[in-house]
Amino acid sequence: MAKILCIETSTDVCSVCIADNGKTIAVKEDCGRNHASLLAVFIEQLLANNNLSVNNLDAVAISSGPGSYTGLRIGTSTAKGIAYQADLKLIAVNTLQALALTSANKSADKEKYIAVIDAGRNEVYAQTFDNKNIPLTECRAEIISPENYENEKNIIFVGNAADKISKILSPNNEIEYLQTSPSSAMMSTLAQRAFEKSDFQDVAYFEPYYLKDFIATVSKKNPLKK
Repeated sequence: MAKILCIETSTDVCSVCIADNGKTIAVKEDCGRNHASLLAVFIEQLLANNNLSVNNLDAVAISSGPGSYTGLRIGTSTAKGIAYQADLKLIAVNTLQALALTSANKSADKEKYIAVIDAGRNEVYAQTFDNKNIPLTECRAEIISPENYENEKNIIFVGNAADKISKILSPNNEIEYLQTSPSSAMMSTLAQRAFEKSDFQDVAYFEPYYLKDFIATVSKKNPLKK
């Protein structure tokens, strides 16, 4: 069992939660893009409201991206600072994988779950997972194009770019869309799994997955490199 502070700042949502043995027991968030001013306050309030301090925690988990460069930088520096100060383990959770797992819990009958984060204009960060939350592709940056998904069946798009994709693709009864933003509450299960596997990050050297250099390509659905 582990108590883990989860931090999500990859998009405009500033979100923190406390996970206990993989279950979210408290969450505090705001969607106003005020990460720099809200994150530390939210963490302090969340711990105080649950009669906890950082010394009661076993680890800090950070949503590692892709997403907003500024948001990821703020979240990561805060998580690393807490981990260093309180001598806690640091866990990185793939933002897209957490989104896909949340979708699988709601729509378990799908074969594939494509997590998509808005990257501005007609662009998205995306990654495809199977119904066991195993990555089928690498994380990618791409322009939304019908050609990318013309052969897909029995899938669901999940993330804050789902609605944007639905407006471009032709109607298809085998494709569903779940418009939702990343939240720290989505991280609890994956953070616990990482803790149990001792899958920890180096506090000094860890960097989030910014995916800064946008490459406009049509998805080739490459398998995840080992």
